[in-house]
Amino acid sequence: MGRLLNELPVGYCPAYSLDSDIEINAQIPENLKRNLDLGLPNVTESDLLRHFTNLSRKNYALSTTFYPLGSCTMKHNLLVSERIAKFNNFTNLHPYQNSKTIQGVLEIMYNLEKDLCEISGMDYFSLQQAAGAHGEFASLLIIAKYFKSIKQKRTKVIVPDSAHGTNPASATLAGFDIVSLKSEPDGSVLPEKLKEILTPEIAAIMLTVPNTLGTFERNIHEISKVVHENGSLLYYDGANLNAIMGVVRPGDMGFDIMHVNLHKTFSTPHGGGGPGSGPVGVKAFLDPFLPVPKIEIAGNEFVLNYEKPKSIGKLKAFFGNFPVLLKAYVYIKSLGAKGLKNASEQAVLNANYMLARFKDKINVPAGNRCMHEFVLAPKASFKSAIKTLDVAKRLLDCGYYAPTVYFPLIVEEAIMIEPTETESKETLDSFVDVLTKIILDEASSEPQKLKDAPVNTAVGRLNEVEAARNPVLRWK
Repeated sequence: MGRLLNELPVGYCPAYSLDSDIEINAQIPENLKRNLDLGLPNVTESDLLRHFTNLSRKNYALSTTFYPLGSCTMKHNLLVSERIAKFNNFTNLHPYQNSKTIQGVLEIMYNLEKDLCEISGMDYFSLQQAAGAHGEFASLLIIAKYFKSIKQKRTKVIVPDSAHGTNPASATLAGFDIVSLKSEPDGSVLPEKLKEILTPEIAAIMLTVPNTLGTFERNIHEISKVVHENGSLLYYDGANLNAIMGVVRPGDMGFDIMHVNLHKTFSTPHGGGGPGSGPVGVKAFLDPFLPVPKIEIAGNEFVLNYEKPKSIGKLKAFFGNFPVLLKAYVYIKSLGAKGLKNASEQAVLNANYMLARFKDKINVPAGNRCMHEFVLAPKASFKSAIKTLDVAKRLLDCGYYAPTVYFPLIVEEAIMIEPTETESKETLDSFVDVLTKIILDEASSEPQKLKDAPVNTAVGRLNEVEAARNPVLRWK
C-alpha cells in the first residue's frame, strides 16, 4: 500500500466511490478476508434509528444544555469546522502518502503553526502532541535536552501548589524532581517567595496565566526577570489561554516555551477525554529541540524535515491529530484577529457576570474580579453534612453537568466555574439560580435529596473509589 501511494500523482486526493472500494478489495490477500457472517441482528430501520437516538440521549452535550466548565473540556465547536473536517479530500488521505501528494494538508499545518506563533508570541511551533499533558511532557523533554546541550545539570522544576495536576506528573515523567511553591490565597506567585527557592538546580518554573483561581499573574514580568537571572526557563501552561487570546501574549510576558490546548482555546472537541491536541511553541533558541518531522518550505514545495540532530525525536505517529488541527485552523480563520480577541473578552465578561451574582451569597476566595473562570468555596454555606460532591450530583438531576469540584486543591470543597464566550445571559442566570438554590436552600432544608442524587439519570450514584479501581467497561 505504501508503494502504491508513493506512486500517486502530485496533488492527488482520493474521493469515495464504489469503484475505489472494489479496487481496494482486490488488493487485499484472500487469506485476510472475512469468510464468516458478521452476525448482526436483523432489525428494522426504525428500531435501529430509535436505538441510536436513545443512546445519544444518555450522553451529555452542548447541543442539549449548558456545560459549566466551558473551555476546560467542552468549548463550543463550530459546525462549519465539523463539516470541513469530514470532507472526503481529508478523510480519505492515507498517513503513508508521499508528501508530494498532500501539499494542501502540509500548507494548512504550516499556516496553523504561523498563526499560533502570532497569537502566542512564540517563534516556532510543533503540532505533533496528542493532548495538553502530552504537550507538557514534550516541553519538559525539550527543557531537559536544552540544558544537557549547554552542559548544565539542572534536575528540578518548580510547580506552584495551585497548578494543574498534570504539571508535576509531566515533570516527573520527564525525569525532574518537583519543588512545590506555596501560592497566595488567590493562586498567584510572589517573586520574593520564588527567589527563596531558586537554585542552580532549577531548570524551569511551570506557570498558568491566568491561574486556576481565575487571577492574572500581575507580577509576571518580575517573575520572568528573577527566573532568567537564575538561568532557568519559564514554561507557560496554555490551559487558560482562552482568557487572554488576542489581548496579551505569553511570549511577550517572558515565557520561553509553552503548550496550547486546542480544545480549550480554538474550538475543537475534547468532551469525554478526547480527541485532543497540545501543540508546543518555543522561542528561537529552543527550535532545534522540537520534535521531528518539522514542516518546512523547500523551493515551491512543503517538505517534512527529519534532519534535526538535537531534536527530542518523534512523539506521535504521523503528523499529529490532523482533524483536530484542521478544526482549530478553521476556527482561527473564521474569527480573525478581532474575533479571537472578542471571544476572550466575552469569556471574561461572562465569568465576571456570574461571579458578581454569586459573590454576595457564596464565598469566592480569589475576590470580586476574575478572568475567564472563578472558584467558589461553599463550605461555610453548608448547614449539614453536605459535601461539594453532593452538590455536583444534585446538579445532574437539575439538567446540568457538574463543574470540576475539589480543584484547585488549595480551596476546600472547591467548585470551579467557567462559562466561555458563547453562552447567553439567560443561560448564565438560570445556572446561577439553580446552583444557589441547591447550596443555600436544599442543602439545609432537604439534605437527603442531595445525598441521594442523582435519581433522574440512567445510572444512580456510584461508589467512585470502587468504580475507579474496578471499572466495568462493557454492558455484557
